[in-house]
Amino acid sequence: MNFAHRALVTATTALALIAAPAAVSAAPRQADRAGLQEQLDHVVATAAVGALAEVRDEHGVWRGTGGVAELGTTRPVPATGTFRAGSITKTFVATVVLQLVDEGRLGLDDPVERWLPGAVPDGHRITVRHLLNHTSGVYDYLSTLPMPPGQAFLANRWRTWTADELVRRAVAHPPSFDPPGSDYAYSNTGYLLLGRIIEEASGRPYGAEITARIILPLGLTGTSLPGSSVRIGGPHPHGYVPIEQADGVVRLVDYTEMNPSVMGAGGEIISTTGDLNRFTAALLGGRLLPRHLIDAMKTPGVEGGTYGLGLAWRDTSCGVRVYGNDGDALAYQAWTFATEDGRRRVTVALTPDFRGDPDDAVDALMDTAFCG
Repeated sequence: MNFAHRALVTATTALALIAAPAAVSAAPRQADRAGLQEQLDHVVATAAVGALAEVRDEHGVWRGTGGVAELGTTRPVPATGTFRAGSITKTFVATVVLQLVDEGRLGLDDPVERWLPGAVPDGHRITVRHLLNHTSGVYDYLSTLPMPPGQAFLANRWRTWTADELVRRAVAHPPSFDPPGSDYAYSNTGYLLLGRIIEEASGRPYGAEITARIILPLGLTGTSLPGSSVRIGGPHPHGYVPIEQADGVVRLVDYTEMNPSVMGAGGEIISTTGDLNRFTAALLGGRLLPRHLIDAMKTPGVEGGTYGLGLAWRDTSCGVRVYGNDGDALAYQAWTFATEDGRRRVTVALTPDFRGDPDDAVDALMDTAFCG
């Protein structure tokens, strides 16, 4: 879920003065392996209240945690805890769309207008493929909503949104570019539309299709699509957002419980590090899709891009290309990537404190895991 953390970091630099750095848990830890714990501690020191990670490779499984599960306590982050995984939801949605393509129930080049008449202006020119790889040009509805640190953000905390009303907010704005397919612009709106297309093509809610086609077959017991349920089940770290108070000071507000319908098919999923590692390996390994559709997922929407059909990739410092996705649910951030053969898998999740940008620290951890 692209909630523009960098802008929030800029807007909330005062937090660096009023929020004490998250304490590193004093709980017993698994022995460090190749510097992974040191790198995870650096992630926490840079920008997080708490963090957790799981690495799976030829040496076995390594799990680590850092920071605390809740501000004002010394409670450690649960190593197998659940968290909001944001835009990693998109890879699950894309997988189901491509399964329906494989079954002949919809086509990548089907126009949106075929499935959702009147939902999007010029819907006859925008295809399912354009929605999947963010080349549709459809305006991102998130840009129409209040965001932290403004108090107005909290007014929508418990509101239930429908995909259709969020799409209407988006299409009230002109497209980011025209014609469709000519450029790349990340759009959460596109995945709300894909969720609706899944429902039209299958006759069931997109969450039910993801559950039946992915979550249950892979045994992802910590993964769920909560819909409008505000709670996170099982042990989990608390997440926070920076909000400006009446005295003008920006403080972190516990935002663990919230109505995730605002994210919908673009980012509502709750999961664990172990489940996401299992999902990514199954996807890349051909358990969910035939090889030609996995190859399509790896094809960039624009020349030189690093995002295909719901799947992203990056090159590590040692030249190893890894595939997966990252997710931003504002009070939670997550990354899950694996080598093409699925033998090395890394998932990292954190609860940001907005004192800095965690991306470089997470990249360093992933480099250590994939290159060490």
